[in-house]
Amino acid sequence: MTIEVRPASRFEDVRAVLGPKSPDANVCWCLSHRIPSRLNNELRGPARGRYVAELCRMKPAPGVLAYDGDEPVGWAAVAPRADTSFARSRTIPHVDDLPVWSLWCVRVRPGHRRQGISHALIAGAVEFARAQGAPAIEAYPVDNGATGAHGGSGGAKVDLTMAYAGIRKNFERAGFTHAADTTSVLAGHPRVLMRLDLRARCAGTGRLA
Repeated sequence: MTIEVRPASRFEDVRAVLGPKSPDANVCWCLSHRIPSRLNNELRGPARGRYVAELCRMKPAPGVLAYDGDEPVGWAAVAPRADTSFARSRTIPHVDDLPVWSLWCVRVRPGHRRQGISHALIAGAVEFARAQGAPAIEAYPVDNGATGAHGGSGGAKVDLTMAYAGIRKNFERAGFTHAADTTSVLAGHPRVLMRLDLRARCAGTGRLA
């Protein structure tokens, strides 16, 4: 299986990963951290999908999609932190004044998990942010006891319904390093702020078109 990661510019493909089975259902559509809470609460049912459709027509795209052939199998939300609720968070600190991008949601469709797609999504989101000129990218995964080289490969299980933030070891594998602790807790696990500096490009690193 070869996974390709592309900008999320096709709404139908985003809907295949994020959308509800019933068009009238109220699901997140990955808007909770992207838009002000008041607007997020006002958008109901089909209006949420319409809002995401508008985002997909804008540049840059609201994130990236992973494809297995022509089938969309995963999603990652990535955007300038200043355009998200993380810019105003009381629980997740700002490390510095660098205009970083945030990577806050990684989702793989049921039936396609445990195939390395989340790793491809993280790498694709990094390259997408790099292509847009981001100086650094942050993520806010849960630390479930898997701390990379010194923490072993195990860790407490994270509820799949709350696993959208990702887990620390997957970001460490992608080159992110721990930048700060947070007071945010998700599914009973503390979240940490992970940072990857993009200002020094590695030779041979590709870019998303």
